[in-house]
Parts: sequence; C-alpha cells; structure tokens
Amino acid sequence: MDLNTTASIVPLLGWAVHGGILARRLACARRDPLTGLHTRAGWTDRAEHCIRRHPNAAVLLVDLDHFKNLNDTHGHPAGDAALVAIADRLRAWCGHNGTAGRLGGDEFVAVIRDLAAVDLDALTAALHRPLTYGGASLPLAASVGVCPVADLEAPVLTDALSAADAAMYAAKGRSRRGSQTTR
Repeated sequence: MDLNTTASIVPLLGWAVHGGILARRLACARRDPLTGLHTRAGWTDRAEHCIRRHPNAAVLLVDLDHFKNLNDTHGHPAGDAALVAIADRLRAWCGHNGTAGRLGGDEFVAVIRDLAAVDLDALTAALHRPLTYGGASLPLAASVGVCPVADLEAPVLTDALSAADAAMYAAKGRSRRGSQTTR
C-alpha cells in the first residue's frame, strides 16, 4: 500500500473507532447502571413510539412505599437490592408487551401495548412480595398509577404520565399499597 492510500485510510479508521465509542457511551447513558432499566431518555423514546402505534397502550407510574424507612433501617445496600428487585419484577411483568424504565430514586415507569392483555393484580402482587436480603425478609410495597392512553384526548406521553401520577397518588391515599387506574 502506498503512502497516500495509507494517509487517507488512517483518519477514516479513527473516525470509525470514535463513532463506535460514542455509540456505546450513548447506549450506556440510556440505561440505569443499578437496575439495567432504561433511563428517562431511553424509556421516553420507546414510550412515545408505543403510544402512537398502539391505541390500547397504557402508561404506568410506580413509586415504592416506605423506601426511605427501608434505607434508614436496613442500609443503602438493602435499598439498592430492593430497587434491583423491583426493576426485575417490573421488567418481567412487562415482558414483550412493554418497556420498563427508572425515572430516578424509587420511581419507575412502564408502557404496555395493550392494557387488556396484562394482569395488574399480578404486578401489584409481584411488587409487594418481600425481598430476602442478608438473611432477613424485607417488606416491599409500591403504589401504581395507570393511565390507559385511550382515555386521553390525544395520545401524548406527558399527559399520560401526569394522569398516571395522579392515579398513583390516589393509590397511595387509599392504602399506600396497590394500583389505581385513571377513569
């Protein structure tokens, strides 16, 4: 290979490597490092796509109940274990019917393609199953707000999240456990 050919290939190779590094960094930025769920940015893209394409979609907002108490009583590693367990349970419940994400702290979100195809009671039961950690059984509880996209005037994610948030606080107000659907 002559010098001119080599001189033109080396920058292209550098740009290809640089592009690959940037792509990996972007993918990592769209995943929560603790739970492996999508971050707000990664989840939002998927959720907007889902609610545009699926008229029976629903948006869920999940907030852990008494999480500060769990952290203060059992320590932050136990709190992290609880977050990972909740993330795993939410991801498993969504399966191929949806996408789960972590907004931050102890708040999670999910979007599902068809609300009629899922069992909300099964999700609530999974989120309330105790966690075995350090030889102890730690109680877990969560409040879930659900917004069927069909209930909205227009299928807009921000409106769905607001409605799911209101439903989640209604669930907290009822018993600080369980789920509530907007209606």
